[in-house]
Amino acid sequence: QVELVESGGGSVQAGGSLRLSCPVSVYTTYCLGWFRQAPGKEREGVATIDTDGSTSYADSVKGRFTISKDNAGNILYLQMNDLKPEDTAMYYCVARIDKAYGGSPESLVPPLDDSSYWGRGTQVTVSS
Repeated sequence: QVELVESGGGSVQAGGSLRLSCPVSVYTTYCLGWFRQAPGKEREGVATIDTDGSTSYADSVKGRFTISKDNAGNILYLQMNDLKPEDTAMYYCVARIDKAYGGSPESLVPPLDDSSYWGRGTQVTVSS
């Protein structure tokens, strides 16, 4: 297992933007995604992408966030625009080793720890 390491988090005001990054070269054959967890809340799926480029987004981020990979497929990104205070959370880069398909909304259900690899997370804080 190669550790997933997220970067790009930070503190911004509402309406601002951030771009998260995560090297994923070892996991290019899996469904990849960004998940988040706010204090006192359950983990939730933000966006996923599969090997064919198909994507899924949580309703709360549609139109504001974009998941993508670089041309070589080695870096996973999450471009976050028009950030809102409710987006405040720890964001995790995740490689799913189950049979989830990134183009299906079911891929936004947080996977079990034994069927996925999770990074350590990067904090995103949005102030009003």
